[in-house]
Amino acid sequence: MQVRQITCALTLCGLVNVVSAQDALTTPPGSGIKYSPYPEQTFPNQVLFGDTHLHTAFSADAGLVGALLTPDDAYRYARGEVVTSNTGLQARLARPLDFLVVTDHAENLGLPAAVLTKDPVLTATEWGRQIIKKMSIGGIDGMTAAYEFWLAAVSSGNDPLAGTDFAQTMWERATESADANNLPGAFTAMIGFEWTSQPNGANMHRNVIYRGGKAEADQVIPISTFDTDDPERLWDWMEAYETKTGGRILAIPHGGNLSNGLMFDDVTLTDRRPLDAEYAARRMRWEPLYEITQIKGDGEAHPALSTEDEFADYETWDNGSFGPEPKTPDMLPREYAREAFKRGMAYEAQFGVNPFKFGVVGSTDAHTGLTAETEDNFYGKVAVTEPTADPIRFDEAITGRVGNVEPQRHWMASAAGLVGVWSRENTREAIWDSLAAKEVFATTGTRMTVRVFGGFDFTAADLNRPDFARYGYENGVPMGSDLNTAPRGKTPRFLVRVMRDVDGANLDRVQMVKGWLNADGSTGEKVYDIAWSDDRVADAEGKLPPVGNTVNARDASYSNSIGSPYLATFWEDPHFDRSQRAFYYVRVIEIPTPRWTTFDAKVFDVAIPEGANTWIDERAYTSPIWYNP
Repeated sequence: MQVRQITCALTLCGLVNVVSAQDALTTPPGSGIKYSPYPEQTFPNQVLFGDTHLHTAFSADAGLVGALLTPDDAYRYARGEVVTSNTGLQARLARPLDFLVVTDHAENLGLPAAVLTKDPVLTATEWGRQIIKKMSIGGIDGMTAAYEFWLAAVSSGNDPLAGTDFAQTMWERATESADANNLPGAFTAMIGFEWTSQPNGANMHRNVIYRGGKAEADQVIPISTFDTDDPERLWDWMEAYETKTGGRILAIPHGGNLSNGLMFDDVTLTDRRPLDAEYAARRMRWEPLYEITQIKGDGEAHPALSTEDEFADYETWDNGSFGPEPKTPDMLPREYAREAFKRGMAYEAQFGVNPFKFGVVGSTDAHTGLTAETEDNFYGKVAVTEPTADPIRFDEAITGRVGNVEPQRHWMASAAGLVGVWSRENTREAIWDSLAAKEVFATTGTRMTVRVFGGFDFTAADLNRPDFARYGYENGVPMGSDLNTAPRGKTPRFLVRVMRDVDGANLDRVQMVKGWLNADGSTGEKVYDIAWSDDRVADAEGKLPPVGNTVNARDASYSNSIGSPYLATFWEDPHFDRSQRAFYYVRVIEIPTPRWTTFDAKVFDVAIPEGANTWIDERAYTSPIWYNP
């Protein structure tokens, strides 16, 4: 309809006295009238789910042991496309992810793909011709020979392709895939790589995540452990990268539960000097996050350290190692996130900076090119453990045997995990900024939504505000932030909202995990149940009865007849001491659901491995909010 027709109609109806179409349809400039409340809002208003740790055939320990999927395949799968798996199965996510970071190992990144295509850069070297020859044997024997040949080179510490342009060539292919699949606003393909430090077999790995794109990333070849095993030298490289390119990068450590006490050690790695303020500041500058959960076990807490926490023994990996040194009890406090949070406060009281003030993410660390994070769609840790009735699916060892200690078997792994990012928009820059700000939470693969605000003036009525997020930001702080010096007579107050995965299980309970620093330098912790389902009543000690379990192992099924789809609560710390440093993070537990081993047993009509649980209680962990007196 024409503007003139509209104004004529309004005039004939006697509704307005229209002088002109312009007067009728335009608010005069400078009138001060505002209608939409959103143009001026800048706070994160949506949660995006993604994986910050996935390997493809470009990683030697994936592509030389059966992985065929490329970075391009990985991004397409994450975007929701049907992809043929490494063993020929049709694979697809139930719902697309919002973003993905392919983090292939920097050590000879792209080598397997170059071996399979007999890349000229590779065939120009004697070493390259040798590994191609070994791979050409074919089958498991060929893969084993090629992998062991490469592993010998890595163990020597000398890059077998040094002096060639192999690293630059393959890195540019990887970044090309990321840029080709990056669709701002719809799907974000971020650039990254894994720096795989493993001193004496201890896991000290980091994933490096880029804020920018290919043109920037291609200016500097990724650092690898051929260059250094020391995280401090990694930080030097990161600083040099930012200086040269003007870009931004961050690193995410992972696998501390397999680090033999090195991940959160009291001393530096190389020169073994005690941690100090300079080290702490640099670590938090470059490593604001930690990967708290993934396929190779959960790193939140350990039952031997958190003896009063009934949910601490979750996907605990104490068997085996990647090196010759067995795990001993004294290593545990330097391997788990909750203990690191506690010890970090003691360091901050000592020299003013907390080296372990990190937010948390969950990721897969799958080496298949498939970020298949749900128990009913698990394509395994590596290609040889993709879905099959063959016993290797269950029995493949992920860690090595150390003395009389059995390795961790594949059936002991779960199909974790994902990261939820509170962001303003689905772009590389916005997601990276939220990661750097620690406004993120980890899940074990579920896509439940968790939002937390902390402050000193919140009330229970604020839970019901229609402008919940805006009010939370204006009157408090989100996850990953600090609360400083409580006003006298006031205590930290928290607003927590949780919704279940739209296609997933109901919620069992919401918990607040608190840690604090005593005046004598010792630390304490307590887990509070702050919201729960099904009208259960806590006992005199505040302990809730179990939510129940509807899992039918024979059918690999469960029912949402228990639990709640939504839990929200206002919580005020009942044991607050304004002189004590403290941290608070939310942990959410779902009702029990079937494990991937239970699904496999049904699909392939095989027995569940002896010792395997038939169910799992998926969960989420938020980044903490720290209180600083």
